[in-house]
Amino acid sequence: MTRLLNTGRPAPAGPGFNYPDVGATRRRPLPAAYHHLHHRTRIGYGRAVFEAAGAAVCGFAMHRTTGAIVRAGARTARPGTRVDIGLGFGPMRITVPCRVLWTPQEPDLAGFAYGTLTGHPEAGEESFLVRLDGDGAVWFEVTAFSRPGVWYTRLAGPVVPVLQKAYARMLGRALRKLAGAARPA
Repeated sequence: MTRLLNTGRPAPAGPGFNYPDVGATRRRPLPAAYHHLHHRTRIGYGRAVFEAAGAAVCGFAMHRTTGAIVRAGARTARPGTRVDIGLGFGPMRITVPCRVLWTPQEPDLAGFAYGTLTGHPEAGEESFLVRLDGDGAVWFEVTAFSRPGVWYTRLAGPVVPVLQKAYARMLGRALRKLAGAARPA
């Protein structure tokens, strides 16, 4: 099982990962030679919204709400859990294999990060975090680094980062609805 321990040290690059920088979403700065994505959406306010949003992220409901098909080795995200996400429609659907690397161990932070496995069209990592700020604001944050992992994502070039940003925004809107706090961000 590959994990990032609470010490903040990176997990070892284990079998199946298609990139060498395993665990880097937990550290800063993100590794060079990748496209970086940072997206933040305000979800709402208060502990109840935070807890609902955290459960939706960790239980993969946020992804499912966007139409993605999620097959996970556990009901909630835990280090070592394999997650296969089906994106697209009909014959254009692709399945992207990932493995959960870390989950935060803080009272005002929930979520997880996963890394791409062999067979994923991209190579890299993505974290999905819900944060409760001191003023009561609840934020959803996506942080990712990636680069093309197969010929067709190399061919798509600059279109892939645009699609990734659009998907991060879609996840934020889905999470806002799931948390019951549909307010403008």
